[in-house]
Amino acid sequence: MSQGDRPITEVAAGILLDSEGRYLLGQRPEGKPYAGYWEVPGGKIEIGESVFDALKRELQEELGIDIDASEELTVLEYDYPHAYVRLHVSVIRQWSGTPTGCEGQQLSWQLLSDQAPSVEPLLPAAWPMLEKLRGLLKT
Repeated sequence: MSQGDRPITEVAAGILLDSEGRYLLGQRPEGKPYAGYWEVPGGKIEIGESVFDALKRELQEELGIDIDASEELTVLEYDYPHAYVRLHVSVIRQWSGTPTGCEGQQLSWQLLSDQAPSVEPLLPAAWPMLEKLRGLLKT
């Protein structure tokens, strides 16, 4: 996929994975592109911010949780009509606090063993993230 002349938006995305093999999705709130779509939590990386620092900040703002560590899963790019994004995807296996929709968004825990999430529609870039996660856990 080529980004051409479009600026790249750097994004940190965090897949929360619990001990029961579930991952967390959040529904994009009204007023944002793709409102109503389900996504992996995260957000834009600010200038001068590391991927981990952005992830830590975004998960605190969006879910009210604190993380101390993450595992890099993959970096992928996706060309949305509103933005060309480079997604730095990490897996988070431990956190403190209970994930809550701090921005009014709905949250849904999904079983990784299921063929597809039970909520829809899923943001297009989330599909390759979930496939990569399934591949990692099979090894």
